Amino acid sequence: MSTYLLVHGSWHSGECWERVVPLLTAAGHRVFAPSLTGHGDKAHLLSREVGLDTYVDDVVGLIVEEGLTEVVLVGHSYAGMVVSSAANRVPDRIAHLVYLDAMVPEDGECVTDVMPVSQTLIDLAARSGTDWRIPPLPELPPPDGLFGVTDPADVAWLRTLLTDEPVLCLQQPVRLDNPAVHAVPRTHIHCVGVSEREGYERRPVPATQPNGTPAQVWELETGHDCMITVPGELADLLLKLGPQMI
Repeated sequence: MSTYLLVHGSWHSGECWERVVPLLTAAGHRVFAPSLTGHGDKAHLLSREVGLDTYVDDVVGLIVEEGLTEVVLVGHSYAGMVVSSAANRVPDRIAHLVYLDAMVPEDGECVTDVMPVSQTLIDLAARSGTDWRIPPLPELPPPDGLFGVTDPADVAWLRTLLTDEPVLCLQQPVRLDNPAVHAVPRTHIHCVGVSEREGYERRPVPATQPNGTPAQVWELETGHDCMITVPGELADLLLKLGPQMI
């Protein structure tokens, strides 16, 4: 049995994983898909003080409180920042890091370093009535849709999950200063069903992982929110990271 900890990206909540969780549990695994502070069932905790460090505390706190070890830690999108810093805090509890169409930072980088176009979101918030809140990105014409989701029913459901993101989440830096974190194996899953928009291109994955092994990069022919659009295909990939590969 493996333990999967699924971490949602900006604006989303833990509910976005609800199509993936039962597929992993049906295979006999333990799965956690929490909402980070200010999102989902914790939406009432949203404030200007919520930042990347808050989210890292959420994830590390869950791991410690539940006594989790050998965790397959999955970060979607912005949560690549979260899982990186979380693994830095408790590398001995992490069996595998999965960057799911995610930001992949270096030590000391914030979101605007990894994806400079994000600064425009901060600038827009600064000119608004609530300078610390960034609303969700708007729906675009197909094939982009809402975070890569185009089915009308799915788009309507996804809208119910979205909440504003505090500016501080984009400004606080990742910490990757624990040498032990570099020994944790990594897998990158890229969603390639929609062309990358200018300014939102993902960084190339180096040929060699920080632990010295060859990079592992898998692809899904779908939009960004693959846990909604192709939950079965995503679950199949995550199940490959079970005990036989760890």
